[in-house]
Amino acid sequence: MEKINSLEQFETEVLRSDGVVLVDFYAEWCGPCKAMAGLLEELDRAADAYRIVKVDIDEQQELAAQYRITSVPTFLVFKSGEKVARSVGMKSRRELEQLLLET
Repeated sequence: MEKINSLEQFETEVLRSDGVVLVDFYAEWCGPCKAMAGLLEELDRAADAYRIVKVDIDEQQELAAQYRITSVPTFLVFKSGEKVARSVGMKSRRELEQLLLET
């Protein structure tokens, strides 16, 4: 699972991607975000049809503002560079898979 460290990297890895990308907006201080980390790593390892990337809202405040992230964790799904889904809060594996499959 890749961590996004710049606006340029976000553009390359998410907005210019031909496939489906789940973006996990999180914060190091966020308990629910930490609780989701293992599940996201598990999903990422099993993924063939999508990729998962992480964006730390404290390090990438401009991205967080651009996508109106007010609560973490927030999950955005992009397909071929277009945002197609948004979900806020802790999710089960089934809920995340459903979010990805609906795109």
